[in-house]
Amino acid sequence: MPKLAIEGVSMLLLLFVPQPVLSQTPETSTNTNEQAQRTACPVEHDALEDALRKSIKPGGGPSNGGFDNNEWAATVNREGKVCALVHSGKNVDDQWLGSRAIAAEKASTANAFSLGNKAVATANLYAAAQPGGFLFGAAAANPAVPETIYAGDPKQFGTREDPMIGKTSGGVIVFGGGLALYDSSGNIVGALGVSGDTACADHNVAWRVRHSLGLDHVPSGVSPNMKDAIIYDIGPAGKSASGFGHPKCVGRETQIAVDLGAGVSSDEVR
Repeated sequence: MPKLAIEGVSMLLLLFVPQPVLSQTPETSTNTNEQAQRTACPVEHDALEDALRKSIKPGGGPSNGGFDNNEWAATVNREGKVCALVHSGKNVDDQWLGSRAIAAEKASTANAFSLGNKAVATANLYAAAQPGGFLFGAAAANPAVPETIYAGDPKQFGTREDPMIGKTSGGVIVFGGGLALYDSSGNIVGALGVSGDTACADHNVAWRVRHSLGLDHVPSGVSPNMKDAIIYDIGPAGKSASGFGHPKCVGRETQIAVDLGAGVSSDEVR
């Protein structure tokens, strides 16, 4: 039989002989699942917007103890990319315009400093980031990304097409309003940032929003008893007894935080 004919028969046989199927090993499957969890968005636009409006006084919710402004809220996935960015007011300038970027940066910060077994709220970073603290300089370590924050059409800010979605905002915020998100299995799935009022009030609103979303299954944290609660333990000399304290703000935020379980007053710190 001519050589070309033999080669042709061989090719036909290859086409009809069953080929081995490559199966995922347990390790490969685990890596794939972990990657999917890191890139998945914990909260979409509509759910976040609804939870925010229900958690603030202008939307018909309870007082936060501060100015009771309209606010911004943002969520990021575990990779730190913005998943949703919303505002509670009808128009984009019904809340502080500067708080859009801060909300995203708070979410990015809480995600970056929290682990699967320990949550750290942005409020827990305040004392440590002051001069002499063990995180002094952290606020400047990861600058915000202007190309992300200021990109796009301002008419889209706070919508499903906000130009920041899918991008990393950068920035490290060391005051209240940012919380890590944990699902019902205790897995960290990203973080939430709220901005538009005092830092203490923002923390209270974020606490309510996270609870409303069912993503507050925090395994542990740096605050006593309440995991990643804000700690009001900064004394007259400006030092935090725990090392994770936050200053009090202008209104009733402290009492509301304690009532919510979102805050620890100085006499509760061990």
